[in-house]
Amino acid sequence: MNFYKTSTFALSAALAGVLAYGSVSSASADEQPRMRTALAALQAAKANLEAATPDKGGHRAKALQATREALEETQKGIAFDNQHESKDEKKDEGKK
Repeated sequence: MNFYKTSTFALSAALAGVLAYGSVSSASADEQPRMRTALAALQAAKANLEAATPDKGGHRAKALQATREALEETQKGIAFDNQHESKDEKKDEGKK
């Protein structure tokens, strides 16, 4: 099995594990489970890209940079949502 297939399999397995863990969350689960799942998947992708051989015509480096940017934006999105009420939260307050 070549390295590409091995790393793709490892990334797929990691993502499946993250998704399975996210779907078996408890009632007191962390807020924003989909954003947290995306964050974990991006972290796994970053680790795999860093471990891959660099001879990809510059595409691995570009993918790594895009992944870093996606991680940063996902973290900013989580932080923003934690500081602001969502439309659903406002609707729920109106029902009380």
